[in-house]
Amino acid sequence: MRTLYRHARLATMDDTLPWGWIDDGALLVDGQHLAWVGPEMQLDPGLQVDAEQSLQGALVTPGLVDCHTHLVYGGDRAAEFELRLRGASYEQIALAGGGIRSTLAATRHASDQALFASAAARARCLMAEGVTTIEIKSGYGLSEAHEARCLAVARRLGAELPLNVRTTSLAAHAVPPEFEGRADDYVDTLIEWLPGQVGAGLVDAVDVFCDHIAFSPAQTERVFRAAHHLGLPVKLHAEQLSDQGGAALAARYGALSCDHLEHLSADGIAAMRQAGSVAVLLPGAYYFLRETRLPPVQALREGGVPIAIATDHNPGSSPTLSLLLMLNMACTLFRLTPEEAWRGVTVNGARALGLADRGVLRSGARADFVVWDAEHPREMAYRFGHNPCRRVFAGGVETVR
Repeated sequence: MRTLYRHARLATMDDTLPWGWIDDGALLVDGQHLAWVGPEMQLDPGLQVDAEQSLQGALVTPGLVDCHTHLVYGGDRAAEFELRLRGASYEQIALAGGGIRSTLAATRHASDQALFASAAARARCLMAEGVTTIEIKSGYGLSEAHEARCLAVARRLGAELPLNVRTTSLAAHAVPPEFEGRADDYVDTLIEWLPGQVGAGLVDAVDVFCDHIAFSPAQTERVFRAAHHLGLPVKLHAEQLSDQGGAALAARYGALSCDHLEHLSADGIAAMRQAGSVAVLLPGAYYFLRETRLPPVQALREGGVPIAIATDHNPGSSPTLSLLLMLNMACTLFRLTPEEAWRGVTVNGARALGLADRGVLRSGARADFVVWDAEHPREMAYRFGHNPCRRVFAGGVETVR
């Protein structure tokens, strides 16, 4: 079916103009894709369509991409939030058996249906703000069976909700209790799980948490080699709490993205630029953990490294369910411009997932777009606690109205 949407102000996020702005534009949707995008005055007068709608001057942007989440898990960590307010650090809580291990226990105890129901509720919150594509990482099962079922729940979300879901295996998130003191043995074991995850169609990429409280660069590289052998792209939780040289290591393997990056070095930036890796900045975690070291935004700009923004939704360090709030935080905390932040949740967010067919309004792209009750996209970066999302289309189908 061919539907023409007319009389819109388009922020296409194309590179031709600031914001890819078209003041009086139109979109032609043909099935799941955009067949034409441009100024209304350039429409073919003989164009044949099945349906036509006027958007009455509304703002339209690409569908939002949340390129880093941990959406599938059991329980919560509200008690740890209180501990941190009393002075305990993230590292202290993790080393005392809290943190990821706390969520591990709750996740293993939860049924598949309970995991799905809680994750679906979270996903709907993000969708209500215009998210049409999301990455979901595993990492709270940390056994072959539990990692597989968390990935399967993520796949089910994509099948049952009008949301495109990309799944990432993050078994190298923490060392589970049964491997206490045997991190190398655990790395050997989780590498053995990967072929089965691939064979079951559960995984699109592989990630590792590389830091002094998690996995070493040498252990990370072993996981990357295994992923490379299976043809899986890699990503990395890098330089969040210390500089382990993880970004440069990930870049050697052509990483789609390196994420967090508060302690990123100049060498890491140069390696990421050469590899084309995206810097995924996570202001929610920075804010929630009350960090003080900013990621090197200006150096990333000068180095030509594309910047993406994501929620990092997880129960321990970023329990937000608002990508719009992350727009504001990226500007206020990291000093991104509103356009940089917007590109971070559209075209660069898609790039961080290896997806070239979304995050931008142009002919041939997926028909993922959002209609907003706003004059300009900078308003969503300016305001917080406000959701002006009016309509959402994913693959040409209206999902939120």
